[in-house]
Amino acid sequence: MSAPSKHVTRSRARPGGGAAKVDGTLDFRERKPPWLKVKAPGGPVYRNLKHLMRSQGLHTVCEEANCPNIGECWERGTATFMILGDVCTRRCGFCNVKSGVPGLVDRAEPFRVANAVRQMGLRHCVVTSVDRDDLPDYGAGAFVGTIRAIRERAPACAVEVLTPDFRGQEMPLARVIDARPDVFNHNVETVPRLYPLARRGSEFLRSCRVLLNASRMDSGVITKSGLMVGLGETMDELLAALEQLREHEVQVVTIGQYLRPSRDHLPVVRYWEPEEFSEIERAAYGMGFESVASGALVRSSYHADEQVPVRRSSAA
Repeated sequence: MSAPSKHVTRSRARPGGGAAKVDGTLDFRERKPPWLKVKAPGGPVYRNLKHLMRSQGLHTVCEEANCPNIGECWERGTATFMILGDVCTRRCGFCNVKSGVPGLVDRAEPFRVANAVRQMGLRHCVVTSVDRDDLPDYGAGAFVGTIRAIRERAPACAVEVLTPDFRGQEMPLARVIDARPDVFNHNVETVPRLYPLARRGSEFLRSCRVLLNASRMDSGVITKSGLMVGLGETMDELLAALEQLREHEVQVVTIGQYLRPSRDHLPVVRYWEPEEFSEIERAAYGMGFESVASGALVRSSYHADEQVPVRRSSAA
């Protein structure tokens, strides 16, 4: 019997085969500015949740992506569950999730997630996944099963899904929307010019169309997206990307600083200043977004529970 294959994530710092160190970028060892310093996690709620995740055999994007807010969010009793395994079929240059050939789909996973949501007593949970381009439905069925399981076991909990682009196919998207999540989130991640560098295999406008289609399939769902800065984009490019998101009926947006997970990932070009994040927030609200989270440590699911009441109150 042959030994099981080992998933090895190749270097993402040079997706086109070029040099890993690019002129004008920051060295991996360079000291980060003070506004990016966070307290190491380790509170009692954090430890309990970590034990719960391991005992249930669950993955969280909080851990897989080395989120700097994991301590704060877990102490608040919120977490982002990552379904469909921890191996992605794509290899984005910024992402810390392993890439390779994923394993079989765990049909019991939706029920374990729902049980964890009930045990944690969550008011709002986020469900995301790796890209599963190897599956006929791109993983949509797993999202549907997880939403329904949470509705059954924790009916008071709001459900946000953060999905892949499903290769732009409408049928997988329609299945997810038909399960009636409270929030549909799909991150465009960066500005269109940087897609060949940072998001090979994805398309900015395709992601925008996914968000627009979600909104039009169910006018009651909140649509949300997120971007990161620090890969070499300009303020004008970022604002133009936000304008395009508004044109595609996105209601909630998050903007945060890219932090390089390792030497094998894309380098940081610069750290944006806190004042710039404030400027982005003002501009985004001026474009008509209903909720904007803009800050160096903001991530897609940061304080996600605070964004649902905004939409529900405005729709009342």
